[in-house]
Amino acid sequence: MEAQIRLLLLVAMAVVAGCATGGLAATSSRPGRIEGLRVPLTHVDAHGNYTKLQLVRRAARRSHHRMSRLVARTTGVPMMSRKAAASAGADLQVPVHAGNGEFLMDLSIGTPALPYAAIIDTGSDLVWTQCKPCVDCFNQSTPVFDPSSSSTYSALPCSSSFCGDLPTSKCTTATKCGYTYTYGDSSSTQGVLAAETFTLAKTKLPGVAFGCGDTNEGEGFTQGAGLVGLGRGPLSLVSQLGLDKFSYCLTSLDDTSKSPLLLGSLAAISKTAAASSVQTTPLVKNPSQPSFYYVTLKGLTVGSTHITLPSSAFSVQDDGTGGVIVDSGTSITYLELQGYRALKKAFAAQMKLPAADGSVIGLDMCFAAPASGVDQVEVPKLVLHFDGADLDLPAENYMVLDSGSGALCLTVMGSRGLSIIGNFQQQNIQFVYDVGGDTLSFAPVECAKL
Repeated sequence: MEAQIRLLLLVAMAVVAGCATGGLAATSSRPGRIEGLRVPLTHVDAHGNYTKLQLVRRAARRSHHRMSRLVARTTGVPMMSRKAAASAGADLQVPVHAGNGEFLMDLSIGTPALPYAAIIDTGSDLVWTQCKPCVDCFNQSTPVFDPSSSSTYSALPCSSSFCGDLPTSKCTTATKCGYTYTYGDSSSTQGVLAAETFTLAKTKLPGVAFGCGDTNEGEGFTQGAGLVGLGRGPLSLVSQLGLDKFSYCLTSLDDTSKSPLLLGSLAAISKTAAASSVQTTPLVKNPSQPSFYYVTLKGLTVGSTHITLPSSAFSVQDDGTGGVIVDSGTSITYLELQGYRALKKAFAAQMKLPAADGSVIGLDMCFAAPASGVDQVEVPKLVLHFDGADLDLPAENYMVLDSGSGALCLTVMGSRGLSIIGNFQQQNIQFVYDVGGDTLSFAPVECAKL
């Protein structure tokens, strides 16, 4: 069944971090639980004065890079930076992590508090920022954190359980836990694992374990001064604060409003959402990749075509590859080739428009919009069928129009080794991650009004 959808004329559109534990002192307890916090998120390109076409190109390029990182992580083929390799030593294998993202949060570190912006990332765990004295630091818009200027900073010892939680640690002395964290495309951060007081939404969070990075390199970090991991691992901010739930609602890129991130007790589907629209699916664990939020994708519907694939098409394989993750840091949705080819075939059959070249935008499947405009263009509905839940997407969440070239493009592409539900498809849909109950719930919501 095709739904006739009136597309807005968009030039482009994208959306969218032993035995003793760490704390204020090296032997204090882990950070305490919080009741609830609301944190505004800003898109990384919000203040760049880019045209919409430039925005979609930048988002597509970042998505391709991030996809490569994620695949490198799941397939076990790290692309280590030269400096990280030299520091780690030839006999030390450094795991690869997701890295980068599309949204920034404002927070402060230390006492007195030093404000900075950090990239949020649901695909990794480590919380880190650049620290003085720098061996190799990228340029950032705010002052680099100086541990010697903070009264609440303490380096964590090798005996710290936080040090034990690191996938890779290197202890040169008993009093300092060194770390190396790589992100797949020669990007990396390394330094000392420490504990510090962070301030988030005017709330002080003492004893947060973080990477104090003095050697940081690679593309993609310069939008912020570090990264806040929201993954499922023990080093993530979610885990350190003992949060059972968190939620976000991403506004569309042409909306100047910020996107809300809700932590703890505030993480619930908005009361403005119709009860019948709330969908819930189980979160699946992959022992090989414990940080990611996996879901079970059972099939797809494109217009009148229901696509049913073998369960193996989107499932986690015995070697840890495959599966489907929901990710805040990737704009485009990527599907394993078997599923993507079937989706592409269904769109080609139902769009009733000639093919167009989308390489200038960085997208694979595009159609030539009619000279008369797209007001009457019939776009097939796209529904993602998860285990017990259907994600029924509005057209603006999977089609984008470049008015310059007249190309109408699908913001879904093919992949090998991992499938990703990107943030373009998550626009104006509130997602609630129940990490305690292992479920993911979602419902259509006007995120700017949440």
